[in-house]
Amino acid sequence: MNAAILGRTYANGEMIVREGETGDCMFAIQKGRLEVLRTAKDGEVRLAVMEEGDIFGEMAIFEREVRSATVRALGEARVLTIDRKTFLRRVQEDPSLAFNLLRMMSRRIRRLSLEIAELKPGSPRTQDSLSLTDTERQGERRRTPERRQRAERRRAAYRRTSGPAAARAS
Repeated sequence: MNAAILGRTYANGEMIVREGETGDCMFAIQKGRLEVLRTAKDGEVRLAVMEEGDIFGEMAIFEREVRSATVRALGEARVLTIDRKTFLRRVQEDPSLAFNLLRMMSRRIRRLSLEIAELKPGSPRTQDSLSLTDTERQGERRRTPERRQRAERRRAAYRRTSGPAAARAS
């Protein structure tokens, strides 16, 4: 069965999760864009904009706590819901899923730590801390084991044909 069929389509402005609700699943964005919002004294503050390929709500897989933010569709979006049981089954089938999730969470923590360290009273935010940069997102897509192996074979072939050793042999 095609995984794209399993997702749910959300209309522009429709809430996927609400800040304060108890979570029990995570989500993967299959198509479209979502915004992450947090309630502040003066209303809602946008924390991030997420796009196709991003995941969110993963903390609910590990601990049953309330959602820390609201996530809402920016235009039409298709989102796949992944419950704890499904996630654990998929990790048993492919342990690299857990590693990739931990790597993503580690990057978010690092980015948030840097942001906290750089915060000064009254200074505006300079970036969406929860979103991967375009370069990071492209790197995530390239890091499948098959792609890594192909890239390594290409680098080895390049070194054999046009690297320094090949130049000395000419």
